[in-house]
Amino acid sequence: MKVLNLIIKQVYFDQIIAGTKTQEFREVKPTTVKKYIELDENGFEVEDEYHNAIPIKYDAIQFYVGYNKDRDSALVEVKDAYTEMFVDENDEVITYQYDGQDWIAEQVVYNLGKVLEKNIHSK
Repeated sequence: MKVLNLIIKQVYFDQIIAGTKTQEFREVKPTTVKKYIELDENGFEVEDEYHNAIPIKYDAIQFYVGYNKDRDSALVEVKDAYTEMFVDENDEVITYQYDGQDWIAEQVVYNLGKVLEKNIHSK
């Protein structure tokens, strides 16, 4: 099973456990692109036929609340994932420069499924 490890806030963790938060969003940045997006042999994003980046396929997300040793955690199924590009008020794709390279502002959307495991610490 391929698992993505993510840190989240308690409020969002509680919503995921309750089943009321069914999507997790992560902005793709130059420093995190390798974690979220499929890359070709030259380090460029692999795109689908609509020029959207293809997310790395994860079977589950291991959510951790904060960084403490005795934190809550849960393993949650990922049903599927896709990317969305950010657009401005004119519906133009937002781009920016990082380290001399052009980047598209985008995020990965993970559609969450069942809570497979949970480890809740009493407060």
